[in-house]
Amino acid sequence: MIIIANNKKAKNMKKLAILGSTGNVGTQVLEVVDKYPNKLKVIALSANGNIELLKKQIKKYQPMFVGVADEKKAFKLKEQIKVPVFFGEKANIQIAELEEYDTLVNSVVSLAGIEATLKAIEKKKNVALANKETLVAAGEIVMRKARKKGVKIMPIDSEHSALFQCLNGEELNRINRIWLTASGGPFRNFSREELASVSKEQALNHPKWCMGSKVTIDSSTLMNKGFEMIEAKWLFDVNPSQIEIVIHPQSIVHSMVEFSDTSVISQMGVPDMRVPIQYAFTYPKRVKSDFKSVDFFQLSNLTFEKPDLNVFKNLTYAYESIEKGGNMPCILNAANEIAVEAFLNDKISYLAMFDILEQTMQNATFVVSPSLDDYFESDFEARKIAVELISKL
Repeated sequence: MIIIANNKKAKNMKKLAILGSTGNVGTQVLEVVDKYPNKLKVIALSANGNIELLKKQIKKYQPMFVGVADEKKAFKLKEQIKVPVFFGEKANIQIAELEEYDTLVNSVVSLAGIEATLKAIEKKKNVALANKETLVAAGEIVMRKARKKGVKIMPIDSEHSALFQCLNGEELNRINRIWLTASGGPFRNFSREELASVSKEQALNHPKWCMGSKVTIDSSTLMNKGFEMIEAKWLFDVNPSQIEIVIHPQSIVHSMVEFSDTSVISQMGVPDMRVPIQYAFTYPKRVKSDFKSVDFFQLSNLTFEKPDLNVFKNLTYAYESIEKGGNMPCILNAANEIAVEAFLNDKISYLAMFDILEQTMQNATFVVSPSLDDYFESDFEARKIAVELISKL
């Protein structure tokens, strides 16, 4: 039985469709929902295949619709619940097409998130975005459509949320540069020679964050920061040359903006993904929370370092891809997914991941002005090239 809030409360509630609800970001989104049951209502949930957790979420949040990418598991779930279940690769798109929600939370991993984001924009729904592929692979198309439809794209990762907050009220002021902070991961002081012997267990042991395995590896190689640079270019309409990546191990300063008068505005806070998630849902208001505050008296120092591009070559590849433009960031993203998967499955070494990206970018077909179909074709081709390269190692 589906319970709907009374009419008066329903009008004042933000209605969420959450894609990837069983993942790391999705579960934290639901933690924020728990804190504000009178402000946030879950309309739809989707997952890839973690049916047991999804069933618990359905029981607790009583969504009107559910999506499951894994068709076999979807059919099993359908027999156990009374809520309509969308299934297969189009499940997230079907949820995005719904009328009943007002904000799409996109936290799925992969190119599958692009079409759902575009569909939500087409329906003039705001998007709280944690799916990197949407902007990394197809940022130009997505942001053009969002501007045309008057849709707000709210970043819910800490760095882009920080930049969004730093730029509040600064629309008329020119940006000199953006400082995108990175924790540096577990290997920030390693040489290239030391990286050669890195194990999977070491790479998965992030000193600051608890994330999924793929994102954790991306953090260790700084690929995540390269992707975030590409996202920032599209979100804030700046040139890649205006975006500076800086290693900040304490993870208190989440990012900074320097304006034309050289003034710098930063956003700071204790590392907690729920803070930017909450802000995305309450913007432009700030709602009181019980999240931990920064105790500045306990901070011995805040340090900032320049990343070593000779060691962490993924950052160089990210800048090269966005400067070349077209489908090159899409190619980079696809090659990285294959390389990381191969490393996690013990098929290649840590340093081999870097080589796979470089060679895939060199061998894939470059398209100057890609359509959405071109992006999917480029993704397919890049994956195929990366797999072939791995098979020869």
